[in-house]
Amino acid sequence: MKSAAYRIVHARNGWGVEHDGKIEGAYDTKEAAFEAAVGPASNAIKLGYEVSIMVEGSEPREPALGAR
Repeated sequence: MKSAAYRIVHARNGWGVEHDGKIEGAYDTKEAAFEAAVGPASNAIKLGYEVSIMVEGSEPREPALGAR
């Protein structure tokens, strides 16, 4: 089965979406990056892909949504 993975990662003073080895976007929060990943993930599902979206955990003393 084909698969597509999306990871929400630290990127450029904020958060980005990593997919196929590229990091795109510069979002202020993890939540915003997650929402940006959902659209492409939904399209991948429609094309028959198995999809995963992974979000990095919070560091100690970091807000849960990663806003700075």
